[in-house]
Amino acid sequence: MSGYPLFTVKATGGSAEAPADPLISETLAAFDEASVHEAWTRALQRRATHPEGAITSARTLLETVCKHIIEDAGGTYSDREELPKLYRTAAEHLQLALDQHTEEVFKTILGNCQSVVNSLASIRNKLSDAHGRGRKAVRPSARHAELAVNLAGTVATFPVSTWRARQAVKP
Repeated sequence: MSGYPLFTVKATGGSAEAPADPLISETLAAFDEASVHEAWTRALQRRATHPEGAITSARTLLETVCKHIIEDAGGTYSDREELPKLYRTAAEHLQLALDQHTEEVFKTILGNCQSVVNSLASIRNKLSDAHGRGRKAVRPSARHAELAVNLAGTVATFPVSTWRARQAVKP
């Protein structure tokens, strides 16, 4: 009536949904819905209500992505290999390892991705529900789980997208 536009706020997702969630979900589901996307979905579901479980699921997501890429590339891994080594092996198959690049900015970004993977493996060992705890153990909050899950989803998406792009150009 006044001639001025009227704006309203419209909710687009659950209160715990992050802007990247749908894009990551789509990318991971297209790669492997049965196990990779399932690990991502489990991490999302636990993010706000079960932080320890969400951190475990975030690490599981990255480990599953790495193992799938290594297997699909014809490589092998040991069941004893930890996440940082699995990520390095997958990165080598994708030509994303630090020593496979000369451009400093790419080396920095790829090194930071490896650092995130190393940190997620470490936080899972210290703050997740994967190990028993003493009485005075530190407990992660929902915001810690949100950070771990969002980082894992983002880091997992890059090798998956790289793998899919490389498969698309194969003769």
